[in-house]
Amino acid sequence: MPAITLAAQPVPLPAANPFIAPSPLPLHYPQFDRIKDTDFAPAFDAGMAAQLAEVRAIADNPQPPTFENTLLALEKSGQILDRATTVFFSLVGADTNDVRNKLRSDYAPRFAAHGDAIHLDSKLFARIQALHDQRAGLKLDAEGLRLIERYYADFVRAGARLSAADKEKLKGMNAELAALGSQFSQNVLDEVNASAVVVDDVKQLDGLTEAQIAAAAAEGKSRGLAGKYVLTLLNTTGQPLESQLHNRSLRQRLHEASVQRGSNGGKFDNRQIISRTMKLRAERAALLGFANHAAYSLEDQTARTPTAVNAMLRQLAPAAVANAKREAAALQARIDSDGGNFTLAPWDWDYYSEKVRVEQYAFDEAQIKPYLELTNVLENGVFYAANRLYGLSFKRRTDLPVYHPDVRVYDVFDANGKQLAIFIADMYARKSKRGGAWMNSYVSQSALTGYRSVVANHLNIPRPPDGEPTLLTWAEVVTAFHEFGHALHGMFSNVKYPYFSGTAVPRDFVEFPSQVNEMWADWPAVLKNYAKHYRTGAPMPPALLEKVVAAAKFNQGFATTEYLGAALLDQRWHQLTAAQVPDAAGVMAFEADALVAEGISYAPVPPRYRTPYFSHIMGGYAAGYYAYIWSEVLDANSEDWFKSHGGMTRANGDHFRETLLSRGGSVDASQLFENFAGHEPRIGPLLEKRGLVVAEGK
Repeated sequence: MPAITLAAQPVPLPAANPFIAPSPLPLHYPQFDRIKDTDFAPAFDAGMAAQLAEVRAIADNPQPPTFENTLLALEKSGQILDRATTVFFSLVGADTNDVRNKLRSDYAPRFAAHGDAIHLDSKLFARIQALHDQRAGLKLDAEGLRLIERYYADFVRAGARLSAADKEKLKGMNAELAALGSQFSQNVLDEVNASAVVVDDVKQLDGLTEAQIAAAAAEGKSRGLAGKYVLTLLNTTGQPLESQLHNRSLRQRLHEASVQRGSNGGKFDNRQIISRTMKLRAERAALLGFANHAAYSLEDQTARTPTAVNAMLRQLAPAAVANAKREAAALQARIDSDGGNFTLAPWDWDYYSEKVRVEQYAFDEAQIKPYLELTNVLENGVFYAANRLYGLSFKRRTDLPVYHPDVRVYDVFDANGKQLAIFIADMYARKSKRGGAWMNSYVSQSALTGYRSVVANHLNIPRPPDGEPTLLTWAEVVTAFHEFGHALHGMFSNVKYPYFSGTAVPRDFVEFPSQVNEMWADWPAVLKNYAKHYRTGAPMPPALLEKVVAAAKFNQGFATTEYLGAALLDQRWHQLTAAQVPDAAGVMAFEADALVAEGISYAPVPPRYRTPYFSHIMGGYAAGYYAYIWSEVLDANSEDWFKSHGGMTRANGDHFRETLLSRGGSVDASQLFENFAGHEPRIGPLLEKRGLVVAEGK
């Protein structure tokens, strides 16, 4: 890529630009009603120029380096840029448009160059290195000492010790990788919308609810296909509607539309991007002194090495596949008993597993959904659990601006009645929103800045037709609790320095608090408080509650196998050297061979994500998708701890908050877990939770 030139002098920013100063709204909540797309580029330019000027002043300071004039000065730098990029990238994920997409593509390499200009500044690194060398004598507290160590490690990992020539190579790689990542993300979003399945005859939709059929008709009308029905896709291999549709050929169409994304030779084909990205990542890792990108990435995680990750994933894979095959046998028997003259295929799994679930547990999703209305789940379930555990209370407010009418805003109050945070809930799917579910922070807590948290949760629940209730699947309920676990991690942050705020922890630790919060979804006291019929208010019958809980391990062979398929693919890609990376034409063959080599290739259970639409590993989870199962080891241990200490009590919640949730990244993640649980993590609870412990003799 051509060299990118950054502004050498400060760039003036109009006083009317909403990013020029902290928002005047409560807790510096973003001024969504004042923010225009035309505000972003000027704020990016001015913000980068201002931060480079601040960094230049730090690096050129004639005074010897001190914690205050170097580290704290860096922590305080770049505030305009931070405000603008925080809002921008949040909106690109939650409510994008053509202008924002172009800005993302245009600025991705410039942001990468900006980061390099800071991390590869020799004079700045010399000051940081001097502080690192003398850190033992600086009389800092533990958090200050850790800040020095983390800054030093970050600069080294970013290439600060490379030669001038190698720094230039690195800058080119980073800029190109940023551009490739932006294009990949855009292709995935565009194709997931373009690949929707069009249905001509409503009879083919047999099995869907009236509301779902109405939503499909409305989607068709919105696309200029009045009289037709459009089934939209999510960015996963499996599609939720496959569990309901009686028409097998339509289920197959849905599945094939999903798995062909990014590799069908069309304008959204991602294979060339994948090949080039993997090659560049491997080359960059080698330049920085690592065997491969996984070795580079994992050095900074709790796992530390690819060997450790491989060992865990390969320990789980055989049991997961064995369980999946046992489940498949039960599904095939069900197919045969229905007179089906076919072999179980991926598009049959969800449909027949739902039938088997009904037989084994005498309930199905249709029975429980009327008791799982969105507002009830959120306010009387998710929020109620947070009140029981931590004493939090929530108040809906409608006076703050939002970026989309679907968004809800809540004030969050601590047990002492003082405001702790603001919580934003963005629950519905839409074309302008990326797939999946996630949490982000608009404002991060820090004693240095005096800020408290403004955090958001995003789900992709299909919006029902106007006037219809939003009834959730059980998986969507669990996701709501999961994402709120991330929100708690952000809201409870109580650290000095922005660097350590909230979820600023290793990637293979960040999912842990959110997974712990899932356990309260079916906790009897919580479930009884929110699982009420949306029309009558009648509680879900106790017998049905018991069946929901008993079914928790159902289909875990499938769930674990599809997850491990994706996690092992991620490792296989990122443990390659540059010379081993296949070209675009070989991407899908490499994927197939990798799954076979790892013993996770089982046709009825494809990976949760195939490489061409595996957005996690083209973004922040590169060589890190294993993090979910790694964190789940900690989660399973923590569930045992809560249960053995009396369950849902304020004392237990306060202990979890004090020892772990409030500490952000200010303490080593492994130490945080031990401070909470009192011991190192053990894998046994995870095997039990996932149903991977096979009784002797079976």
